[in-house]
Amino acid sequence: MTRTAPLSPRQTMVDSQLKTVGVTDAAVLAAFADLPREAYLPPALAPLAYADAAQQVAPGRRLLPPLVLALLLQHAAVQPGERVLVVGSATGLSAALLARMGAQVTALESDAALIASAEAAGVASVQGPLAEGWAANAPYDLILFEGAIGQVPAAIAAQLAPGGRVATVLREAGVGRAYAGPLRADGQPAALPFLDVSAPDLPGFARPAAFAF
Repeated sequence: MTRTAPLSPRQTMVDSQLKTVGVTDAAVLAAFADLPREAYLPPALAPLAYADAAQQVAPGRRLLPPLVLALLLQHAAVQPGERVLVVGSATGLSAALLARMGAQVTALESDAALIASAEAAGVASVQGPLAEGWAANAPYDLILFEGAIGQVPAAIAAQLAPGGRVATVLREAGVGRAYAGPLRADGQPAALPFLDVSAPDLPGFARPAAFAF
């Protein structure tokens, strides 16, 4: 009788969390299956690396849950060679996944301690105010926000290439809605979000009281 080897926690995450809710993109699934998520978390959280949760990596800063990030990457239709900006890249997990998918990634982070963690995991980062983006490497085919935001700042929207798109969770009236697509000329989403999701906020991107999508 042949015994089947037990699945690793990483593969179990891919099979039970991602595939079961419609993540089918081969490149996304392969990146999640290849990348050791625990390398991008504080050591104390390593046992929880493959839980469907937003892991805290610094005060007020959490990584997107695996399911939310996978859906954003799938709907963004990332292509090899595309120039991608990750805003609030934290410990570098999403940037590393995008690099595995063949993207040319700029990982932008404002927190020096998080940058040190990312670089320890092999992800080079640039440091600066998150709401300003990183114009030096613009234009970008895709801009991914590592957390829910109230709006896309004009400075970041201006860094999109023609036909470029953003991938983020838009926070409206307390509800997070996943969106991956282009922006209108006024910087607002050009299409409807594709799913209501739970995601941590990315500090500094709250929606002004008078702002509406």
